[in-house]
Amino acid sequence: MSDATINGDVRPGFEPVRDAFTANFEQGLEIGASCAVTLDGEFVVDIWGGAADEQGRPWERDTIANTFSVTKTMSSICVLVLADRGEVDLAAPVANYWPEFGSNGKDAITVSHVMSHTSGVSGFDPAIPDPEFLYDWDACCERLAGQTPWWTPGDGSGYHALTQGYLQGEIVRRVTGHTIGSFFREEIAEPLGADFHIGLPESDDHRVAALLPPSAALGEGSEPGSIAARTSASSPLTGHEANTHPWRAAELPAIGGIGNARSVARVHAMMACGGTLDGVMIMSSAGVDAANEEQARGLDRVNGVELVWGNGFALNSDITPISPNERALFWAGWGGSFAVIDLDARMSVAYVMNKMADDPAADFRGGLLAATALGCSPA
Repeated sequence: MSDATINGDVRPGFEPVRDAFTANFEQGLEIGASCAVTLDGEFVVDIWGGAADEQGRPWERDTIANTFSVTKTMSSICVLVLADRGEVDLAAPVANYWPEFGSNGKDAITVSHVMSHTSGVSGFDPAIPDPEFLYDWDACCERLAGQTPWWTPGDGSGYHALTQGYLQGEIVRRVTGHTIGSFFREEIAEPLGADFHIGLPESDDHRVAALLPPSAALGEGSEPGSIAARTSASSPLTGHEANTHPWRAAELPAIGGIGNARSVARVHAMMACGGTLDGVMIMSSAGVDAANEEQARGLDRVNGVELVWGNGFALNSDITPISPNERALFWAGWGGSFAVIDLDARMSVAYVMNKMADDPAADFRGGLLAATALGCSPA
């Protein structure tokens, strides 16, 4: 794809982002991708290029793709909105809203434990029989409600790769009566004009880029018997599932969100601008600040890296210096999608692609784009 045409707009001063984006194609790292940056709520970078599949279908302005765990940022925003409205208390037990969840040692698990991956419920126990089980919302929630935590809730983090979405989504459903996909659409995406979906209508299937999955399944290679191995084995995925309509249509609020860099950056621009964007108030500035409140720090039991967790986002810190500014939120998706919200710079950066990296530790595409953007300023 070294001859990929890069389309879109870049404001003066942000040309290095386009250069870095183009370099990913020139180095053979991409099939198709999009990158977007907002500053003070306005797009300063909105670019895309390459192909939406291996057959060469062009990646268009409205092409969308599965973002895997960048979806978690959207689901977490749903909970933060409810907390800001006073309908959910982040410090309260989940069982206050979902009584059945309080069984088998989970009565003290708080909403913030779920938001910061410290609940001890990082996987399904027993393991789900197949990926299709994930499409049965009630069955997944019933399984989570009946199990026992794998460690003492609040005692450090263990990335809730798939379970966080069901835990957050069931809280949203119990409080509002709406699924998290419909809540996100009606309360966040549509008011902001963001083309991001947790549960994609079949009419939009033709816009979706086909993913090229990695060579290894999710979590493959974890130490046998570890929390990491138990977590990945409890819900085995290869990445090929995302290329099917049932996956796209299902509401999978931890891993199944579909959008492009523009839509991710648009929602996150609301956070970067204190909860209000273009006159649309989604939450207060205090509601945004709640995301940046440290909940856990240290080696994550599941992904094996040192992290600082806030409510729904990893935080900028000396452990993970994602921004030169103090207050910044970020997270990434399996395969490479990446997003940063810099609260001090009032900037959001997003990257969405369809070629999933084989080795996350060696995939610098999204991180380099974010670092480049954060080092730019308007000319």
